[in-house]
Amino acid sequence: MSELPQGIDSFLSGAGWGNAAISPIPGDASFRRYFRIADEGRKAMLMYAPPPEEDPEPFLHVAQWLSDQGMRAPEIFAEDRKQGWVLIEDFGDDRMRDWLDENPQGETAAYKAAVDALAQLHRKPAGPFPPYDMAVYAREAALFTEWYCPAMQLDVDASGYLNAWDEALSDMLDRQSPGVTVLRDYHAENIMLLGPDETGEGAQGIIDFQDALVGHPAYDLVSLLQDARRDVSVDLERRMLDHYLDAADTDPEFEADYARLGAQRNAKIVGIFARLWKRDGKSRYLAYIPRVWAALERDLAHPALAPVAEWFDANIPRALRDNLGGQIS
Repeated sequence: MSELPQGIDSFLSGAGWGNAAISPIPGDASFRRYFRIADEGRKAMLMYAPPPEEDPEPFLHVAQWLSDQGMRAPEIFAEDRKQGWVLIEDFGDDRMRDWLDENPQGETAAYKAAVDALAQLHRKPAGPFPPYDMAVYAREAALFTEWYCPAMQLDVDASGYLNAWDEALSDMLDRQSPGVTVLRDYHAENIMLLGPDETGEGAQGIIDFQDALVGHPAYDLVSLLQDARRDVSVDLERRMLDHYLDAADTDPEFEADYARLGAQRNAKIVGIFARLWKRDGKSRYLAYIPRVWAALERDLAHPALAPVAEWFDANIPRALRDNLGGQIS
C-alpha cells in the first residue's frame, strides 16, 4: 500500500469516519489522489487535492450547482477545502465504458440515457461558470501545433492555423449565447451506472466536471459520441445525434456546429496525448490517437470546417493523415 497523506486520519475522524478502512485507488494524476473509504456498511470516496498544486473549490462549486439542478453529481459528505480534502458519495465500480465491455447489448440504452441527461441539463439556465469563448477555443486548439506537430517534426504555419479556427468558429459564438453548462469531459469513462432509480430506469452519475464552462450544447454531445477512449460506431453516433435533436430545441446550424466543435476538440486531444507522451512519459495515450484522428477527419469533411481543412491540406502530409496521425516517437 502506498503511504497515506498526512492529515487523512484527522480529517476522517472529524467527518465521523474515524474507524473507516482506507483503500488507495491507483491513478496517474501528479497530485490529486483518491481513496475508497468503508466503515460498517457505509462507503464513500475520498478525494485529496492539496493546494497549491490542486484546488478542490471548482469541484465543490460545480457539484453543488449540478445537485441543485437535479443532476446526479456525487453528494458531498464532508470537506476541508483549505487542506484539499473532500469526502463524497461513492458511485461504485460500474463505469459506463467498463460495463459496456461486459454488456454490449446495453449500448443503445446507455447512450440514450446519457444523451437524455444532456438534454435535461441543456434545458436549464447556464450555471455561474466562465464562458467558453474564442480565447479558450483557440488556446485548446493550439495544443495541436504546440505538441503534436513538433513531435512529428512538422514545420507548420501556426499563426495560419489559429486564423483558420477563428474563421471557422467565429459565427458559432453568437449561437452559444446565452449558452448552456458544458461539463467538457462528458464520455463513457466519466459516466457511472448506478442501477435503477425510483422510476425503475437505470440511473447515471457524472464525475470529472470541475472544469465546467458556459458554451455550446453540441460540445458535450461531441465528447460523448466522438469518444477518445471508446469506439462509438458512426451508426450509433448518427442515431444518438438524432435522438438529441428530437429531445432538444436546436437551431438549423446545430449539426454544423457539432462538426466544428468535434474538430476543435479532437485537434486539442491529439495535442494533449502528444504532450502526455513527450512531456510526461505516458506513452499509453498514443494508442488513442488513431481513433481521435479518424473522428477529426470526418469532422474536417464538413463544409463548415473548410478553412481548417485547407490548413490541414497545406500543412499535414497526406501520408500522415492516411495513417491516422502516424507514430510518435
